[in-house]
Amino acid sequence: MIGNASSGELIRDEGELQMAIRRHVFISHHHADDETVSKLTGLMHAKSYEIRNSSIRAKPANQARIDKGLISERVIRRLLRMKMRWASTVVVIIGKETASRPWVNWEIETAYRLGKRIVGVYERGGTENDVPEAFKSYGDTLVSWNSASIMDAIEGRADPMEKPDGQQLAPRPGARKGCAA
Repeated sequence: MIGNASSGELIRDEGELQMAIRRHVFISHHHADDETVSKLTGLMHAKSYEIRNSSIRAKPANQARIDKGLISERVIRRLLRMKMRWASTVVVIIGKETASRPWVNWEIETAYRLGKRIVGVYERGGTENDVPEAFKSYGDTLVSWNSASIMDAIEGRADPMEKPDGQQLAPRPGARKGCAA
């Protein structure tokens, strides 16, 4: 097992009982993409993986407090760092507004400083233009919305840099490779 991984609950797959594989991850995303986070964890669960996500998905009341400045950025950063330390891998959802989100870039930079494996996953409709600048510098692997590719990336079995359609991107000079999860 890798990093903070363990066996999970028994699940039924095509009539057979088998043990779900549990992975502790932090899913970095634009808060408007909360539904995509649920879709990602559901996709993985359907393939016998239990994703334990430690990221923050702000309820409307909490988001309003953040928007009004009632919760300081210092407090938010401390909370995010604590949650990131628990995870073995940081998964970045790459969607149409991801590149412009300062918190996503901060989370990627922080994951890099913490020595976390950083996996980008294009959401359906995501483009190469949606990849955050920090991910271009610090990301380990970037995959399309495909359960096998996503799990191989999270587990460190593969380090592709893909376009949203799954084709390979040109190699990046100076790209980070093979961060241990």
